[in-house]
Amino acid sequence: MSKLVCSLLLLCSLPAVVPLFCYTCVFPAISPLDCIRFPLKCPTGQVCLSSRAVGEKGDFRVVLYEKSCVLPSLCGNKGEKHTMGLNFTFTNECCNTHLCNGAEAPATPYWTGTMLTLLISYTVW
Repeated sequence: MSKLVCSLLLLCSLPAVVPLFCYTCVFPAISPLDCIRFPLKCPTGQVCLSSRAVGEKGDFRVVLYEKSCVLPSLCGNKGEKHTMGLNFTFTNECCNTHLCNGAEAPATPYWTGTMLTLLISYTVW
């Protein structure tokens, strides 16, 4: 065999390193809206993240969604954070195929959207 053919066979047998692309949010989304997302090339060793945080204070409830690339050590994490006077409970879910974190936000009760509309209307006036 010629050297060229041997070189081509060697190159074809090497595993290709294909970067992973995940959706990322321009900013976190408030339920019932999904975030404005766009594809992002993840750094090597990272996976796609879909995160959901539920904030509550009394009868008021808000749900935030976020998507991005993260280290696998952050996958499956659950916890609580306190910010803006709300107690947030968050969950992180990961996947490792191209744009796998693109699923729409799950449906939420209609009153969440009504509450968000009222809050926006109140701050505008």
